[in-house]
Amino acid sequence: MRPTRRDFIGYSGLALGAATVSGMSALPVVARGAENNPAKRRSIGVSTYSFWQFRGERLSILACIDKAAAMGFEGVEILHVQMQDESNAALQNIKRRAHSLGLALMGFSTHQGFVYPDADLRRTNVQKTLYQIELASRLGIPTMRINTGRWGTIKSFDDFMAKKGIEPSLEGHTEEQAFGWVIGSIEKLLPRAEECGVVLGLENHWGLGRTAAGVRRIVEAINSPWLQMTLDTGNFLENGYEQMESMASSKVPICLVQAKTYFGGGRWYALELDYSKIAGILNAHNYKGWISLEFEGNEDAETAVPKSLELLRKSFA
Repeated sequence: MRPTRRDFIGYSGLALGAATVSGMSALPVVARGAENNPAKRRSIGVSTYSFWQFRGERLSILACIDKAAAMGFEGVEILHVQMQDESNAALQNIKRRAHSLGLALMGFSTHQGFVYPDADLRRTNVQKTLYQIELASRLGIPTMRINTGRWGTIKSFDDFMAKKGIEPSLEGHTEEQAFGWVIGSIEKLLPRAEECGVVLGLENHWGLGRTAAGVRRIVEAINSPWLQMTLDTGNFLENGYEQMESMASSKVPICLVQAKTYFGGGRWYALELDYSKIAGILNAHNYKGWISLEFEGNEDAETAVPKSLELLRKSFA
């Protein structure tokens, strides 16, 4: 005779009672208290940048996904300029590979610039970014890093880094004007971002976004749920913790945290970052999103990336 629904409920109750009597919890231990402790459900991903760093031949996105899975990450952030094929077949293959390995594609890191007096150059960068939003959507990625861009008056990036990311404005133009250019350009992106379901995250990434104040000025002026902030822990060269606190306390949320590590020394510089302190700042402001590793040291990624993951797991849990 087939068991009835009442029989099934009775059997389930007996099993639950037996588990309780024998001293075993009927709920997974990992779930206890997680609803009150955001650190316990923190997910950690890795940027494909960590395996390449613009050094040598571009490592494919599929190879980075395989490495991320083997090392124990939960997700992957894709660096757009690292992609070698943007055909639909290639995009779907990336999604398939990540899914088959149990990885989330959780971030898309792009480059653009809006700090141009020339309106045509700004329009070109708007169109470029609209295309990138569509790529993120087709990859199923929910958030995309964007930049303000910079003046470009220091041509060599090594020289730019030597000056701590500070460069003079173009002759005849002011920073005040540049904020207007950036705000006006980003506003043109938001209808497409909403249509595609991709939250834009303005990063503290040089230019007008070099400081927390600059990032906040832009995102708070626009005040859209489709424009939030990407916090890069390695891009504040003065008063880093105070600036991270400033971003975390804004009325505009942080949508992704990129966590830098520098095993083997930094390529341009190395910061002594206390990730337990950073985790405290983020937890205090109820950040529950992803942590994405950006390894930027000189040690081989095969050894440094797993060490970085261990450091972040310990700090954020």
